[in-house]
Amino acid sequence: MAYEIDGKEKASLTPESGFNLVGIDPFGSHGSQLYLIEHFERYQDALIAKKSRKNPEEYLILYPGE
Repeated sequence: MAYEIDGKEKASLTPESGFNLVGIDPFGSHGSQLYLIEHFERYQDALIAKKSRKNPEEYLILYPGE
């Protein structure tokens, strides 16, 4: 499934530092498909949180800080 994520939406969920765990709502309207799940300072913590989410219907992205 292809997603067309708006650049402004992606930028708004990209942290200055650390990592944001972000979900994708495939049924959301253009410009509101992403939602913040949690912010982490360490990559290892973000990766563990991503792997621990058990919903196979959920699409997740890790956005690193700038």
